[in-house]
Amino acid sequence: MTASTDDRDVVDVLTTDHHEVLDLVGRIPTAEAAARRDMADTVIAELMRHSVAEEMYVYPAMREHLPGGEAAVQDDIEEHQQLVEVMKELEDVDSADPRFLEVLGRLEGVLRHHVSDEETEQFPQLRARLPREQLVEIGRKVETAKKAAPTRPHPSAPHSALFHKTLGPGVGMVDRLRDALTGRSRNT
Repeated sequence: MTASTDDRDVVDVLTTDHHEVLDLVGRIPTAEAAARRDMADTVIAELMRHSVAEEMYVYPAMREHLPGGEAAVQDDIEEHQQLVEVMKELEDVDSADPRFLEVLGRLEGVLRHHVSDEETEQFPQLRARLPREQLVEIGRKVETAKKAAPTRPHPSAPHSALFHKTLGPGVGMVDRLRDALTGRSRNT
């Protein structure tokens, strides 16, 4: 969403993503139905890009450098799966349907919990344990990964760096082609 700069570290990049997406989610309920759809599609695309980039570059660093890193990553992956499933449901609900706001509320709840865990526990630990240069490099990799990442939820896709690095760009290309053909999320 926000343009990258060379001095932002991965925590800055991901925290900015969190705040921008949560702000957009908060504006959806008061928007007209057509605008809701576009805004929700933007939220979905941005969350997918963000999640994929985390799984590619942040989770390996957490596994390696944080005490209890493997357990934290497994918890985050489970939350990513919950987000993907709710995003898929949101994608399939008409924005004028009363269920739309209920599904959006569930998405927001899972997202807020996930963001809270990352911003209060994991991100401070990453900053305490990794040199700034390494955090900036991971931030650059995350920004690059987001450009090629899928923009649509794929509930059956694995949450692994290997999958995202090998097949993810192809899935992302197909998603962006579908987005262009359907006029979905012109902001993505």
